[in-house]
Amino acid sequence: MIALHDFNHLPHEKALALIHPCVALPGWADALALGRPYASRDELFSTAKALTQNWDEAALAQALSAHPRIGEKPAGSQAEAALSRQEQGAVNEGDAALARALREGNARYEARFGRVFLIRAKGRSGEEILQALHARLENSDAQEVRAALEQLREITLLRLEGVISE
Repeated sequence: MIALHDFNHLPHEKALALIHPCVALPGWADALALGRPYASRDELFSTAKALTQNWDEAALAQALSAHPRIGEKPAGSQAEAALSRQEQGAVNEGDAALARALREGNARYEARFGRVFLIRAKGRSGEEILQALHARLENSDAQEVRAALEQLREITLLRLEGVISE
Protein backbone atom coordinates (compact mmCIF):
# COMPACT_ATOMS: atom_id res chain seq x y z
CA MET A 1 0.00 0.00 0.00
CA ILE A 2 1.23 3.48 -0.82
CA ALA A 3 0.19 6.83 0.61
CA LEU A 4 -1.68 9.16 -1.74
CA HIS A 5 1.06 11.79 -1.44
CA ASP A 6 3.67 9.26 -2.58
CA PHE A 7 1.42 7.97 -5.37
CA ASN A 8 0.98 11.54 -6.60
CA HIS A 9 4.75 11.92 -6.94
CA LEU A 10 5.66 8.61 -8.58
CA PRO A 11 6.93 8.57 -12.15
CA HIS A 12 4.09 7.74 -14.53
CA GLU A 13 5.30 4.18 -15.27
CA LYS A 14 5.60 3.32 -11.56
CA ALA A 15 2.12 4.70 -10.88
CA LEU A 16 0.77 2.57 -13.73
CA ALA A 17 2.50 -0.53 -12.36
CA LEU A 18 0.78 0.02 -9.01
CA ILE A 19 -2.76 0.48 -10.31
CA HIS A 20 -2.76 -1.73 -13.40
CA PRO A 21 -3.53 -4.89 -11.35
CA CYS A 22 -6.82 -3.29 -10.27
CA VAL A 23 -8.29 -4.07 -13.70
CA ALA A 24 -6.89 -5.31 -17.01
CA LEU A 25 -7.87 -2.10 -18.80
CA PRO A 26 -4.70 -0.10 -19.45
CA GLY A 27 -6.66 2.96 -20.57
CA TRP A 28 -8.34 3.24 -17.16
CA ALA A 29 -5.02 3.01 -15.31
CA ASP A 30 -3.39 5.49 -17.68
CA ALA A 31 -6.19 8.04 -17.30
CA LEU A 32 -6.14 7.67 -13.52
CA ALA A 33 -2.36 8.11 -13.38
CA LEU A 34 -2.51 11.11 -15.73
CA GLY A 35 -5.07 12.76 -13.42
CA ARG A 36 -2.51 13.15 -10.66
CA PRO A 37 -1.99 14.90 -8.37
CA TYR A 38 -5.14 14.18 -6.37
CA ALA A 39 -5.91 16.51 -3.46
CA SER A 40 -7.53 13.72 -1.45
CA ARG A 41 -8.25 10.02 -1.52
CA ASP A 42 -11.92 10.93 -2.07
CA GLU A 43 -10.96 12.84 -5.22
CA LEU A 44 -8.89 9.89 -6.45
CA PHE A 45 -11.79 7.47 -5.89
CA SER A 46 -14.33 9.82 -7.40
CA THR A 47 -12.17 10.07 -10.52
CA ALA A 48 -11.54 6.31 -10.57
CA LYS A 49 -15.28 5.63 -10.34
CA ALA A 50 -16.12 8.19 -13.02
CA LEU A 51 -13.59 6.55 -15.35
CA THR A 52 -15.39 3.20 -14.95
CA GLN A 53 -18.70 4.63 -16.16
CA ASN A 54 -17.56 4.55 -19.80
CA TRP A 55 -16.89 0.82 -19.76
CA ASP A 56 -18.86 -1.24 -22.24
CA GLU A 57 -19.13 -4.84 -23.36
CA ALA A 58 -15.76 -4.65 -25.17
CA ALA A 59 -14.08 -3.38 -21.98
CA LEU A 60 -15.76 -6.19 -20.04
CA ALA A 61 -14.37 -8.79 -22.45
CA GLN A 62 -10.89 -7.29 -22.19
CA ALA A 63 -10.99 -7.12 -18.39
CA LEU A 64 -12.23 -10.69 -18.08
CA SER A 65 -8.98 -11.92 -19.60
CA ALA A 66 -7.41 -11.49 -16.14
CA HIS A 67 -10.25 -13.05 -14.11
CA PRO A 68 -10.42 -16.75 -13.26
CA ARG A 69 -13.62 -18.70 -12.95
CA ILE A 70 -15.22 -18.19 -9.55
CA GLY A 71 -14.33 -21.08 -7.28
CA GLU A 72 -11.13 -21.86 -9.20
CA LYS A 73 -7.87 -20.78 -7.67
CA PRO A 74 -6.02 -18.62 -10.17
CA ALA A 75 -2.61 -19.80 -11.23
CA GLY A 76 0.36 -17.62 -11.91
CA SER A 77 2.34 -15.03 -10.08
CA GLN A 78 0.92 -11.90 -11.67
CA ALA A 79 -0.57 -9.34 -9.31
CA GLU A 80 -4.05 -10.00 -10.73
CA ALA A 81 -3.83 -13.70 -9.83
CA ALA A 82 -2.70 -12.87 -6.31
CA LEU A 83 -5.60 -10.47 -5.85
CA SER A 84 -8.09 -13.04 -7.14
CA ARG A 85 -6.73 -15.64 -4.72
CA GLN A 86 -7.27 -13.23 -1.82
CA GLU A 87 -10.74 -12.20 -2.99
CA GLN A 88 -11.95 -15.77 -3.40
CA GLY A 89 -10.63 -16.85 -0.01
CA ALA A 90 -14.15 -17.30 1.39
CA VAL A 91 -15.06 -19.89 -1.24
CA ASN A 92 -14.61 -23.10 0.74
CA GLU A 93 -12.70 -25.46 -1.49
CA GLY A 94 -13.20 -28.19 1.11
CA ASP A 95 -16.96 -28.23 0.40
CA ALA A 96 -17.16 -30.67 -2.51
CA ALA A 97 -20.86 -30.07 -3.13
CA LEU A 98 -20.38 -26.31 -3.31
CA ALA A 99 -17.33 -26.67 -5.56
CA ARG A 100 -19.30 -28.95 -7.91
CA ALA A 101 -22.30 -26.56 -7.91
CA LEU A 102 -20.01 -23.64 -8.75
CA ARG A 103 -18.36 -25.59 -11.59
CA GLU A 104 -21.77 -26.55 -12.98
CA GLY A 105 -23.08 -23.00 -12.58
CA ASN A 106 -19.99 -21.59 -14.29
CA ALA A 107 -20.49 -23.99 -17.19
CA ARG A 108 -24.16 -23.01 -17.56
CA TYR A 109 -23.26 -19.31 -17.35
CA GLU A 110 -20.50 -19.61 -19.95
CA ALA A 111 -22.80 -21.55 -22.28
CA ARG A 112 -25.54 -18.94 -21.81
CA PHE A 113 -23.48 -15.72 -22.00
CA GLY A 114 -20.20 -16.76 -23.66
CA ARG A 115 -17.94 -15.40 -20.92
CA VAL A 116 -16.72 -16.11 -17.42
CA PHE A 117 -19.11 -15.32 -14.55
CA LEU A 118 -17.80 -12.24 -12.75
CA ILE A 119 -18.75 -11.29 -9.22
CA ARG A 120 -17.15 -9.38 -6.39
CA ALA A 121 -16.19 -12.31 -4.20
CA LYS A 122 -14.72 -10.26 -1.36
CA GLY A 123 -17.13 -10.27 1.56
CA ARG A 124 -19.35 -13.01 0.08
CA SER A 125 -19.56 -16.64 1.06
CA GLY A 126 -19.44 -19.40 -1.51
CA GLU A 127 -23.14 -19.98 -0.97
CA GLU A 128 -23.93 -16.31 -1.59
CA ILE A 129 -21.87 -16.40 -4.78
CA LEU A 130 -23.70 -19.52 -5.97
CA GLN A 131 -27.07 -17.90 -5.22
CA ALA A 132 -26.08 -14.80 -7.21
CA LEU A 133 -24.85 -16.96 -10.09
CA HIS A 134 -28.21 -18.75 -10.27
CA ALA A 135 -30.11 -15.44 -10.13
CA ARG A 136 -27.98 -13.88 -12.87
CA LEU A 137 -28.57 -16.84 -15.17
CA GLU A 138 -32.13 -15.47 -15.42
CA ASN A 139 -30.91 -12.11 -16.81
CA SER A 140 -31.32 -11.04 -20.40
CA ASP A 141 -28.08 -10.49 -22.30
CA ALA A 142 -28.30 -6.72 -21.80
CA GLN A 143 -29.13 -7.05 -18.09
CA GLU A 144 -26.18 -9.37 -17.62
CA VAL A 145 -23.73 -7.05 -19.34
CA ARG A 146 -24.86 -4.30 -16.94
CA ALA A 147 -24.60 -6.63 -13.93
CA ALA A 148 -21.15 -7.88 -14.91
CA LEU A 149 -19.90 -4.33 -15.52
CA GLU A 150 -21.18 -3.27 -12.09
CA GLN A 151 -19.31 -6.17 -10.51
CA LEU A 152 -16.18 -5.23 -12.45
CA ARG A 153 -16.47 -1.67 -11.13
CA GLU A 154 -16.83 -2.91 -7.55
CA ILE A 155 -13.83 -5.25 -7.89
CA THR A 156 -11.70 -2.51 -9.43
CA LEU A 157 -12.48 0.06 -6.75
CA LEU A 158 -11.97 -2.46 -3.93
CA ARG A 159 -8.58 -3.34 -5.37
CA LEU A 160 -7.68 0.33 -5.63
CA GLU A 161 -8.58 0.75 -1.93
CA GLY A 162 -5.95 -1.85 -1.19
CA VAL A 163 -3.31 0.03 -3.17
CA ILE A 164 -3.68 3.71 -2.14
CA SER A 165 -3.96 4.85 1.48
CA GLU A 166 -4.59 8.33 2.91
